[in-house]
Amino acid sequence: MNLYRIGELAKAANISERTIDYYTKLGLIHPETRSMKNYRLYSDETLDTLERINHLKQEKYTLEEIKSIIARWNAAAPDPDVSSKLAELEAHMQQLRREVKALEPALSRMKPGQAKLALAHLIPQGAACIEAIRLLLTQVPPI
Repeated sequence: MNLYRIGELAKAANISERTIDYYTKLGLIHPETRSMKNYRLYSDETLDTLERINHLKQEKYTLEEIKSIIARWNAAAPDPDVSSKLAELEAHMQQLRREVKALEPALSRMKPGQAKLALAHLIPQGAACIEAIRLLLTQVPPI
């Protein structure tokens, strides 16, 4: 496991040290440990979390929403790989919600048969995301 001082983490994540301080104060990330000289040391998992935060910020989530989402992912799946996959799936579902919302005006002008056909193309993607999340949350860790 790699441990990063704040400057190294900032460089690896391509964000400022000040942002890392702010995220730490908000409780979005936490140092893994402290060095002998009392420097905060962050793990590879923190780098992954920073990537997820940046992705969620691009999806227009607030930092408070991001904190809540990360807490849910960590509670549901403490394994970083599973948590990362949950993040990807949630972002994909959010994108699908936005696409459906953008289509609502056009769908309201369609005949019922046309609207049903249009939604039939979106429903399998949403169902696939939900099924993937269900499988991730119920998978049994190997012994």
